[in-house]
Amino acid sequence: MKYLGRLAPTPTGYLHLGHASTFSIAHRRAREAGGGLLLRIEDLDPLRCRSEFAAAAMEDLKWLGLDWDGEPVFQSQRRNHFLEVWQRLKSGGHIYPCLRSRREISTLAPHEEEPIFPIEWRTPQGTAEGYSKPRGVNWRFRVPEGAVLRFHDQNLGLVEKVGQRDFGDFLVWNRDDVPAYELAVVADDMAMGITEVVRGADLLTSTARQILLYEALGARTPAFFHCALVCDKEGRRLAKRSGGLSIRELREAGKTPEEILRMAEVGRIISKL
Repeated sequence: MKYLGRLAPTPTGYLHLGHASTFSIAHRRAREAGGGLLLRIEDLDPLRCRSEFAAAAMEDLKWLGLDWDGEPVFQSQRRNHFLEVWQRLKSGGHIYPCLRSRREISTLAPHEEEPIFPIEWRTPQGTAEGYSKPRGVNWRFRVPEGAVLRFHDQNLGLVEKVGQRDFGDFLVWNRDDVPAYELAVVADDMAMGITEVVRGADLLTSTARQILLYEALGARTPAFFHCALVCDKEGRRLAKRSGGLSIRELREAGKTPEEILRMAEVGRIISKL
């Protein structure tokens, strides 16, 4: 099967060195494999995503010499496709409406970014049948108890995640009627025929969740390549709010594409130590 990768920026801010690092690896792997590389703008969040950041991301990628094939795909224009996938998951009994509030869930482990959702908080089997649309309630994927997810990462080797230990029932659709990251990514990677996903090592748990979605949908799972993260001087993972390290700011400071990609490479090496 011919290699097909993707670049998938989220337009909530300007791209930074971490994005340059990951996207340059994705670009190199696609071109070295003689395959294709698509661009997908993950602009699902109407409150945080902005068109000017999407335009800036495409401009910065081109300036760095990271080209792609075909026209960009915008997730905000693919709602009907996501609804179809939600319906398939609902019909298969894989998801259920979650009636617990975010505040209730946060009290389970106040200091964790995402507490594990308790099995005893699931709604009964068959509850989903009363819903013809996802709007108005959160929807979670029913993770098989003790499910062991093992996959071979093209960069990190064997990775193992265990359900209810490393993650619990996860969101696939938000009550504000926006598909969650896990569902949207799997739905689009399936539809676009992506054969390898290149992204940061902070998304390893997401990969385990997404493998469950691929299995529930009866779809082929792509290969995965998780990159070391680029960190700032204090050892913190870069974020879009990281001052002075956005590609846009580095460009304005006179850095060349080659210098920025070299900085990204150094940042990757440091973050592995």
